[in-house]
Amino acid sequence: MVRGRKILLGVTGSISAYKAVYLVRLLIQKGANVRVVMTPSATRFVTPVTFATLSKNPVLVNLVKDELTGEWENHVDLGAWADLFVIAPASANTLGKMVAGIADNLLLTTWLSAKSTVMIAPAMDHDMFHHFSTQHNLLTLKEKGVLIVDPAKGELASGIVGDGRLAEPEEIVERIEAFFLSNAFNGKFIGKKVLVTAGPTYEEIDPVRFIGNHSTGKMGYAIAAAFTQAGAKVTLISGPGQLTAPEGLSNLIKIVSAKDMLEAVQANFINTDIVVMAAAVADYKPVTRAEMKIKKGEGEALELGLVKTVDILKALGKEKKAQFMVGFALETNNEMDNAQKKLREKNLDMIVLNSLQDSGAGFGHDTNKITIIDKHNKITNFELESKAQTANHILNAIAQII
Repeated sequence: MVRGRKILLGVTGSISAYKAVYLVRLLIQKGANVRVVMTPSATRFVTPVTFATLSKNPVLVNLVKDELTGEWENHVDLGAWADLFVIAPASANTLGKMVAGIADNLLLTTWLSAKSTVMIAPAMDHDMFHHFSTQHNLLTLKEKGVLIVDPAKGELASGIVGDGRLAEPEEIVERIEAFFLSNAFNGKFIGKKVLVTAGPTYEEIDPVRFIGNHSTGKMGYAIAAAFTQAGAKVTLISGPGQLTAPEGLSNLIKIVSAKDMLEAVQANFINTDIVVMAAAVADYKPVTRAEMKIKKGEGEALELGLVKTVDILKALGKEKKAQFMVGFALETNNEMDNAQKKLREKNLDMIVLNSLQDSGAGFGHDTNKITIIDKHNKITNFELESKAQTANHILNAIAQII
């Protein structure tokens, strides 16, 4: 759930600062992009080089970057960079300054300019934690939307739980993952059963030759990954290719032919909430498959009889009940007319159009340029972006309708 997320970790002066080292390591292992900002007192417990080594990013400590030139660290840019600002450990001193609006170090100036949600994990002596001033500060921050991570040791009258002990790094990561999960597309995909198809199909001519296309499956895999990160239970049906299955996938079904794809889709269709057919299924297959390799003959040409494969999307459109169905249209001419016709004739709720006329879009690229058309004929155009970003646009469009 945190893969690709930008997480800013603030570390304050606490004996628990060593646990932040493990927190960084866990987040990096899960694919997050982590930057660390420390208060000067935090450097007495853990050296900045430790965090820099783990995060592979420079660690920021001082307000002034260069004493000779007077150049400042840009706390505004730093606060705007993060998807989530986590302060762990958060000392009693820092909590008090956060509430009072005191900005006497880089971490606090970043807090005052942060655009993202802020999550804190308090760490201090038991008596300090229960002091009325600390409880007041925690409640104030909580009322203002700051998320508080603390091991539950019973509910206090104030409504803040815990004993001052810093939550374990694994607990903090769980809360971070839960945050991104609940905020991804307004939580609309949590628990949803999603079926995604990806890649090409190969239709065999003989044991060594086939009819296929240039699809790599990258778009379908990016969509499956986005749904997984948004909390859906995803079944990915994939044609031949070399891509690695997205982390957290519920089920991966590898197929070869259009017939294989049809059977796999039909077996999983009934219990599915959302279907995204991103695969490039072959439209034709040989009338017959030679049992032995076809040898080069005397003539200059080889005649190959072809017959249509089953139109999987159309077949599903007829079976559709409550499923939300998304199709893809890769076109070279009359793009919009062809996509709208496909949307109507195949009983889709949405279609994603991409054109081979657009540089950087379509098969084999890490980027795509799409137009989304829904069943109400709402048309939304997007610029050329990574396929991961394109996948998020597709999910966002679905979330606005379901």
